[in-house]
Amino acid sequence: MTAETYKRDAAARALDFVRPGMRIGLGTGSTAKHFVELLAEQVRAGLDLIAVPTSETTRAQAERLGIPLTTLDETPALDLTVDGADEIAPDLTLIKGGGAALLREKIVAAASAQMVVIADESKWVSILGTFPLPIEIAPFGAAATHSAVELATAEAGCPGPAVLRKGADGLPVVTDGGHWLLDAQLLRISDPPALAARLSRVPGVMEHGLFIGMAQTAIVAGADGVRLIERP
Repeated sequence: MTAETYKRDAAARALDFVRPGMRIGLGTGSTAKHFVELLAEQVRAGLDLIAVPTSETTRAQAERLGIPLTTLDETPALDLTVDGADEIAPDLTLIKGGGAALLREKIVAAASAQMVVIADESKWVSILGTFPLPIEIAPFGAAATHSAVELATAEAGCPGPAVLRKGADGLPVVTDGGHWLLDAQLLRISDPPALAARLSRVPGVMEHGLFIGMAQTAIVAGADGVRLIERP
């Protein structure tokens, strides 16, 4: 069994949360990609729904597979969002943004009555921070924002360098919103709400990858099968 098999197992279980007529947010990333593929099979079999993608990558995939799409401007309230995560803590606080779509992912999740996060067992952690925390910033004044982010993480008790994410061409990765990404290498985030509050106060930070109190359910698949965990 491979990580991709576990990701697909988790995605398949998430289909249990889908009902006819739903308005669904479609996540971004390797696990969410499996969910979009499986959901498209249901649509082709006659399932009626409409979906909002969280990235242009997911939009292209969903369109190619025939999933009916809308936007949050046209459909501002969603029933369900299914998305992956880079790390999941026991209270279902998440780190997201490895796929460079965290701002749109958070907007879509916030517009949803329910968020289900799907992942393979490697994403389940006792404490967040081993995966670098993505922080989406405005390109204007990026150096000043970069310094302010590192100060904010230190003041929150989890100091560490923030590295500007670059592509294979050596240039900054640009998000769908036209922003840049810092990856804060913190190792251990003992108080996610405190860190989130400090980062949100930094001018130039558009959004951070801490998803706190947003996911109601996690579906985690691994060698021992598929686990469903509800937020305490």
